Amino acid sequence: MQLATLQVGRQFILHDVGILCDATTPPQTLVTGGARDSFDPAWFSATFWQRHDAVVGQAPGRGASLFVDAARIALADEQWVLRDYRRGGMAARLSEARYVWTGLERSRAFCEMRLTARLYDQGLPVPRPVAARVTRHGLSYAAALLTVRLAGARALAECLEGNDPALLERVGATIRRFHAAGLDHVDLNARNLLITPDERVWLIDLDRCRLRRPGDWQNANLERLQRSLAKFDAEEAVPAILRGYDRAGPARV
Repeated sequence: MQLATLQVGRQFILHDVGILCDATTPPQTLVTGGARDSFDPAWFSATFWQRHDAVVGQAPGRGASLFVDAARIALADEQWVLRDYRRGGMAARLSEARYVWTGLERSRAFCEMRLTARLYDQGLPVPRPVAARVTRHGLSYAAALLTVRLAGARALAECLEGNDPALLERVGATIRRFHAAGLDHVDLNARNLLITPDERVWLIDLDRCRLRRPGDWQNANLERLQRSLAKFDAEEAVPAILRGYDRAGPARV
């Protein structure tokens, strides 16, 4: 996947050249003074998609991600997920959508976009990233992310009835694949694991996640998932998940 950076005024957009731009556009190119390629910053606006009657759904959770149909404006024959970055907890009292500016490449949207693209290129089951936008406001910034929507996907939290052991073991094996790649998912929960109709398991929402050497964080990820399952009264799913995890690689530390 080739990524290119476009600047339009105060907005910086990191996007997948293969989806939106001429394939001859050099990767990692910073363009100033206007949009040289086909990417429109308005695509990060919910109002844009609403105006074109292209909002087809909404995901639960903070920030209320929108499902938008890119085909309706002749962009791509697929749907995208538009997610604004929102703060939670005490920090949200200061600002729900602004973060402290510490540099473009350290912004949450650019970090997540680059990490997702890297994992996607490795063949790991993450949605294909489309673009990330950072809008600078002096010492702060706001951000948003576009990814390809996984057609027909359901959150693991919605697939727990019956405790299908084969499915749960695939969940564990998938987590093990990500751990083998070094991914520390700081919010591993039953809503960030998706199941598509072909029964594949996917991992989403890589905000604040990072690549690390093996360590205690792996067990911390699994414990976080276990706490999430407890909220859905699904603690009985844990043994099968751990069984799939252990079978997919070396035993846990």
